[in-house]
Amino acid sequence: MMRNILLMTTLMVVIATAVKIQIDTNVKLDPTTYQIGTGIYDITGPAAETGMMGYAMPGQVTEGLHFRLRARAFVFVDTNGNRAAYVSTDSCMIFQAVKIKVVQMLEEHFGEGVYSHENVLLSGTHTHSGPGGYSMYALYGITTLGFYKDHFESICSGITQAIIRAHNSVQPGKILAEQSKLQDSNINRSPTAYLNNPAEERALYNHDVDKNITVLRMEDTQGNPIAALTFFAVHCTSMNNTNHLISGDNKGYASYIWEKYANGNSSLPGTGPFIAAFGQSNEGDVSPNTKGAFCPDGSPCEAADSTCNGKNEGCKGIGPGKDGDMFESTQIIGTNQFEKALEMFNNASIPIGGPVNYRHTWLTMTNITVNPPFTPTSEPATTCRAAMGYSFAAGTTDGPGAFDFTQGDNNTNGNIFWNFISKFIAAPTEEQKKCQAPKPILIDVGLTKPLPWTPDIIPIQIITIGQIVLCAVPGEFTTMSGRRLRNTIYEIMAAGGMENPIVLVAGLSNTYSGYIATYEEYEVQRYEAASTIFGPHTLGAYQQEFAKLATAIVNNQQVEPGPFPRNMTGHTFFFLPPVVFDEAPDGHFGKIYEDVQPAYTIGQTVAATFYGANPRNNYMIESTFLTVDIETSSGQWQTVLVDGDWETKFKWRMHDTIGSQSLITIEWTIESWAQPGTYRLTHQGYAKPSMFSDKLEPYSGTSSSFTVSA
Repeated sequence: MMRNILLMTTLMVVIATAVKIQIDTNVKLDPTTYQIGTGIYDITGPAAETGMMGYAMPGQVTEGLHFRLRARAFVFVDTNGNRAAYVSTDSCMIFQAVKIKVVQMLEEHFGEGVYSHENVLLSGTHTHSGPGGYSMYALYGITTLGFYKDHFESICSGITQAIIRAHNSVQPGKILAEQSKLQDSNINRSPTAYLNNPAEERALYNHDVDKNITVLRMEDTQGNPIAALTFFAVHCTSMNNTNHLISGDNKGYASYIWEKYANGNSSLPGTGPFIAAFGQSNEGDVSPNTKGAFCPDGSPCEAADSTCNGKNEGCKGIGPGKDGDMFESTQIIGTNQFEKALEMFNNASIPIGGPVNYRHTWLTMTNITVNPPFTPTSEPATTCRAAMGYSFAAGTTDGPGAFDFTQGDNNTNGNIFWNFISKFIAAPTEEQKKCQAPKPILIDVGLTKPLPWTPDIIPIQIITIGQIVLCAVPGEFTTMSGRRLRNTIYEIMAAGGMENPIVLVAGLSNTYSGYIATYEEYEVQRYEAASTIFGPHTLGAYQQEFAKLATAIVNNQQVEPGPFPRNMTGHTFFFLPPVVFDEAPDGHFGKIYEDVQPAYTIGQTVAATFYGANPRNNYMIESTFLTVDIETSSGQWQTVLVDGDWETKFKWRMHDTIGSQSLITIEWTIESWAQPGTYRLTHQGYAKPSMFSDKLEPYSGTSSSFTVSA
């Protein structure tokens, strides 16, 4: 009996240790010491035939991979055992079903009470070059042909695994912060809307975008670096809407080069141990296309509505790369973020100390009463049922729309074709028109039947780590909207006794509900305002409700959880046909179609094309579709690059009219670091050789060897 009791006691201790960090509360601990854990995992998704998320261009589908997408997780535990997790994902945004599923998976793994909606914050970097189809709400699935269940589950699993890795790697450590300004890396793409904000408010700031950059340095108790977390507001639209290769864009590249720098140039991406995340912030009106917006003839676009000769399609933002080259622009904006963040990381001087705390609630955003001082007058106001305005269809200078819409259009006559379609989808009521005014309603996404096309129950969340205050915003706050929110929360925290709070907006977090423009920007009705779905008082509602969370933290009070979102399972559609079968000559998948040349020099691009299979068969998560290998001795090869590296590209295309043959091209642009020697390219994948079976067969192919010389 005693032996059984001892065994049970030992088992309970082991389980408790696995679930929660045990801290001896009788020992006086340094309040600036935390338990810090980090984790990284692959969330790349389908590299063929899948609509990309962000630009809403029906023809922009994945046709390969430039570099892999990752989830980077951080777990913070204070001296009392309170914990929180922050995850930055190389995805366009976090959709509601993703957060719900991730929390469910964490509860299944750890049990209840360890990780929950309250203390887990998921934030997207907003790359527009990742595959979509992972939202259950219809508006965000139109150009991706609906809800792609396999991709959704892959993202959720990857985020969960990143958090598990972070949980399992916790070690005592410290956090230091540094704040500065980053120039030449972002501009306002809707400057005329920004100018509608009060002059006295604009006078408080030197720029019409935030140049603020904040870096958190995480180190062990001996001062050795563990990880870095950087916040800077800029759209991940350096890669434009003509791109078909999966890419983490400028923030993904910044993470990649910092991790290469810290872990060694010979390290393979995604393997750690040092992890660097570049979190998104209030980037709603902020573009990386720093040269500005131009017409095809080289003249500047019309400032008020971003048109060329009255048409929006030709007005496009140009990045800093030579001739606007999107790959070079991505490198430049990513490198700017990395180099500034590294400088700040090495000089971080603000010690972070104090408890981990958090508050979270669900809001029914369609009918919130907004009271002064969060309204533009002394009268209360309300939010509205969700609706998209005409300028939503116009797109932005980062990615113009079609159908002859223009930004800043308050004309309710609108486009005859789209007026007909709009009424067919859902006809707005007079009450809705009045509530959303001056927005002319294009699609009444809150009135669609049987379910709204966008979420109406929205999560908001604040997590504090010492004096770091993370405001998880469920959408894209514009520059001034983010400033107003930060100022509101700063005043509450400072008045409550927090010394020099560092208030940060964590953008596109936990769910996605479009944009959040200021009341004044809303009046102008450019793209950001037309996409502010809950009406002109959306920002006021968020300021008011976030203020309640901050006050609850200061007063050590709990908040009501609010109504849990509806279960969307069973209410989705998906029209992308599955892979029927793959074929190759003589069934030889991996056979060379076009081989490499025998010799190359630095700066040239090596290419080989293989008979392959559809990449949708297997995403090769935590693996690779390609390798670049160097011969170390006769017949012995060492992998130096994989498909997560910047220098490589994996390209897929169909080879026949019935869509069963695939050609895979592997490219390597030889950088100056490459040592002279003999190399080869390889390709790996999975084929579905029979339409009568779902069985997948692995295959591989190898190019001829070739030499590289200086």
